Amino acid sequence: MHTIQQDMAPKVYDKVQGAQRKDKTERDRYGSMALKLPVLVRQAGLIQAVTFVETRGKAGHKALLEDLAQVVDGQTAADFLRQCREADLGSYMWLTRQTLSALEWFKRFAQSVLDAKPGQEGEP
Repeated sequence: MHTIQQDMAPKVYDKVQGAQRKDKTERDRYGSMALKLPVLVRQAGLIQAVTFVETRGKAGHKALLEDLAQVVDGQTAADFLRQCREADLGSYMWLTRQTLSALEWFKRFAQSVLDAKPGQEGEP
C-alpha cells in the first residue's frame, strides 16, 4: 500500500520529464510557473491561481496546468477548472490540498530535472 505522496511523485516526475523535451522557452516558463504556483495558491486561493495560469496564454504555463490537472484528478485542465469553480466547500478544500501536494512535487522536480530558477521566464 502506498501513500498519496508515493503515488503522486512518479506521476509528476513523468510529467516534468515530458516538459524537459520541450523547447527552451516553453521549458523555462513551465519550470518558473511550477516554482511560483504553490505560493499563488496559498495567497490567492486555488481557483484564482489556476485561472491566472490559464489566462497567461503561454504554452509552458498551459502545459503545466494540463499536467497538474492530470496528476490531481485525471482530468483535462478545462474540466479541472470547471470542477474547482463548481465544487462545494469540502470538495474545494480537498482539491486545494491535493493541488498543493502535487505542486510541491512539481516544484521539486522543476528544480532538479529542469534546473528551474525563480524569474526564469524564457523569451517574451
